Amino acid sequence: MSSSLWNVNFAVTKTFRVLLLALISATLLFAQPSSTTHSTGSMVGTSRNKVNASEEPLDVEGYPLAPPELKLEQVHVYVRHGERTPVKVRLSDPPASIPEHWQLCHAARNFRELIAGPKCHDDEPIRVKKAVETREGLTADGLCLLGELTDTGKESTFGYGAALRKLYVERLGFLPDVLQRNEQAYFRSTNVPRTVESLQHLVYGLYPASKCLPEVVPAILVRNGVDENLVSNTISCPRLAILELEFAEAAAALWNPTLESLNGKVSKYLSGQPLQIDGKPRASGVLDTIRSATAHGFRVPPEFEEDDVINTIETAVSSEWFAVKDEESRRLGMGRLLADVSQKMQHKVKKGPQDPMKILVHATHDSTLAALCSTFDVFDEKWPPFTSSVTFELFKKQQPSNSPSSLQTLLGKAWKSHQPEHYVRMRYKNRNMVLPMCAEEGKHLPGSPEFCTLSAFQLRIKELTPTDWTAECKPRA
Repeated sequence: MSSSLWNVNFAVTKTFRVLLLALISATLLFAQPSSTTHSTGSMVGTSRNKVNASEEPLDVEGYPLAPPELKLEQVHVYVRHGERTPVKVRLSDPPASIPEHWQLCHAARNFRELIAGPKCHDDEPIRVKKAVETREGLTADGLCLLGELTDTGKESTFGYGAALRKLYVERLGFLPDVLQRNEQAYFRSTNVPRTVESLQHLVYGLYPASKCLPEVVPAILVRNGVDENLVSNTISCPRLAILELEFAEAAAALWNPTLESLNGKVSKYLSGQPLQIDGKPRASGVLDTIRSATAHGFRVPPEFEEDDVINTIETAVSSEWFAVKDEESRRLGMGRLLADVSQKMQHKVKKGPQDPMKILVHATHDSTLAALCSTFDVFDEKWPPFTSSVTFELFKKQQPSNSPSSLQTLLGKAWKSHQPEHYVRMRYKNRNMVLPMCAEEGKHLPGSPEFCTLSAFQLRIKELTPTDWTAECKPRA
């Protein structure tokens, strides 16, 4: 064999070896669920136990109707984003072997925006697509970023929007079939890709283009980080950051001894490290990876499917993140958001039909839902599932239609100054929440404690609203 021919054969062999290694690496790196999954993410042939109960669809058929004397006026919705990948790589080493890279993000990788600029044609589309590359320089179709909304998450949030439509448009007739004005619906998201994309799919489920007038284009609003109130804003509020650190340290002291009892079962999956609130990985991170994996049909170590194990971890992590009983933390964390709710409800009460706003939908995070529930003392100590939601529904008590006009004349100004009664119902995980702050007689609809009077609701919110948020957020000397 000549030297030149040998060189050619060697080059071909080397190239083949490189391609073969890349193919093997891609097969190992880019994982998809080993079990068949439904479009909603639940596993076929697997019992939907607590660890797999990772999604909470909106239950339209089970929605409890309000008493006939109450008329729905406005709905505020706070929904957690759909299923996503873990925000960090954890439990990827044997024996846990949960994949590091997830090939579950095939949808919407092509950009179809029009190019703007004097040198471009107005109708020329951008012909590029987004792809994820690993640190090894490998890529594959549908590869996900960490913390990215997956195809399953996009489908479930579309389903949530479709369920909103089925409930508030078709069943209750509260929302119009066709959106006629942008002012009838409000959509806002935190400035995080997975929540923005979740809201995009939700809006399409609720009001697709065919159900909007041509001139009506729903806007998805986002705020700068310094102005965000859909989450506990520790970036803009140093005092809140200090308080949350103190709560985390207290939770570690309280729960690490309890978590220690699980180490015999789970530490082998954590490279021999103990499971702790402040461990490496943190207990919250372990729970996040397990919940994300099971939501997409990936197999997880059997110990994490045991009720006593997953319940203990969940309770400990929920205590670290959400069990905030301190009034100051509630004011700084959720006070501004609840003040927005109160103000918009009051505007609706004052303006009536002149205020066209009927539904306000916010795409947010598990921490927001849990913080809202904790602030009102109705948190169930369970991590909020994907697409779970908190809603605040504003109702007006209708006056009897047979009130004689002569009586109105008799009462004169007193009749005119009379304001209709308004009530607020809070719902979470498809259940009505009976708020302790509205338990007293006169603070809820007689016989229906889940309907809090608007005045009692607003009084508590006023107590929670910082008078000077910036000043209260300054670290104490």
